[in-house]
Amino acid sequence: MTESELKELPNRFKIKGTVKEVRPIGEGHINHTYLVSTDERDYILQSINNTVFKNTKALMDNVVAVTEFLSKVIKWNGGDPDRETLTVIPTKDDKPYLTVEDGTPYRMYYNITDSYTLQTVEKPEDFTSSAVAFGTFQKRLSKFDASQLTETIPAFHNTKVRYFNLMRAMRENRSGRLENVAKECEFALSRISQAGIIVDAIESGEIPLRVCHNDTKLNNVLMDKQTGKAICVIDLDTVMPGSMLYDFGDAIRFGASTAAEDEKDLSKVDFDLNLFEAYVKGYAEALNGDITKREAELLPLSAWMMTMECGVRFLTDYIDGDVYFGTSYPEHNLDRCRTQFKLASDMEKTRGAQAAIVEKYVKF
Repeated sequence: MTESELKELPNRFKIKGTVKEVRPIGEGHINHTYLVSTDERDYILQSINNTVFKNTKALMDNVVAVTEFLSKVIKWNGGDPDRETLTVIPTKDDKPYLTVEDGTPYRMYYNITDSYTLQTVEKPEDFTSSAVAFGTFQKRLSKFDASQLTETIPAFHNTKVRYFNLMRAMRENRSGRLENVAKECEFALSRISQAGIIVDAIESGEIPLRVCHNDTKLNNVLMDKQTGKAICVIDLDTVMPGSMLYDFGDAIRFGASTAAEDEKDLSKVDFDLNLFEAYVKGYAEALNGDITKREAELLPLSAWMMTMECGVRFLTDYIDGDVYFGTSYPEHNLDRCRTQFKLASDMEKTRGAQAAIVEKYVKF
C-alpha cells in the first residue's frame, strides 16, 4: 500500500476531523499498527494478519462483543470507557473492519492517550499492576456469556491435545531428531496424567466457562503516564471462551521466570515466588471475590500446566522440524523447551508455598 493510499484509508471509517498524519507505531510482530492523527483526536489503525487469523469476521465479532460489554460495565461503574477499554470504530457502512483491494483487513480504535507499555518486569509493582489489569478485565466480564464467543484457534489451551500432538510427533519423527530428546520426552510423558485437569473441569462444569484473553503478557497492558497504574488491557485478537486459569497461569509462566524463554544456561532459570505473590496479590484484589473455590485451588496448578503445555509445544515443533515457531538456530525450540521444563520443575517444588500465598490473598 502506498503512503497516499494509507493516509486515505482512515477516511473509510467513521472518524472525526481531517486526517493530518498516519505513522507506524508499536512493536507488534503479527499486525501492523499506525497512529492516525486528525484535527480532533487520534486513532489507531491496524491491519489484521489473516495468515495467522484466518477467520477475520469471527475474530472481530469476538472483539466487538467483549469491548461493547466492557464499555457498558465501565460506564455503569462511573468510569471512562473510551480510556479503560478498546473502542472499535466502525466503517462508513457500519462494519467492524474493512478489507482493502489486496485482501488485507483493517480496523480502527480510539487511541488511548498518555499511556505506555512495559516490555519487562522492572520491579514487582509492575507485575502487580499487570495482575490488577487482567483481574479487572476478568471481573468486568464475569457476567458475560462466554459461550457466545467463537473459538478462533481451536484447542488453543487444550493440554490433552498438545500431548496428543507430541506423541504423534514422536511416532513420526519427521526430522530424525527424536534420539536427541529422550530426556525431554520422558519428562513430559511422566506428567501426562495431569494434562486434562483444567480441560475436564470446564467440560464437567466443575469450573465456569469464562472469557479468556489468552495473551496475558505485560506489554498487553496500557499504563497511565501520570499515575503509573494500569488502565486498559489491549490486543484482544485471541479472546475466546476458556478459563481464567489459562490467563493467570500463562501470566505467571511468562512473568515469574528469572530468565528469557530461550535461555541456554538453565542455571539462570528459576521460578520467582516473590513475583508469584506480587501477581496473586493484584489479581485477587481486582477479582474481589469473583472466583470459585475450585478455581482458587487450581491457580498454582494452572501456572505449572501452562508452563508444561508451552514446553510440550516447543518440544513437538523441534521433533517435527521447526514448522510452527520461528527459530534463529537449529536448537532454538529445544532450548525453549528446556527452559519451560526447568521452570515447571521449580514450580513443582514450591506448590505448597504457592497454595499458601493463594489462600492468603484470595477471598470468596
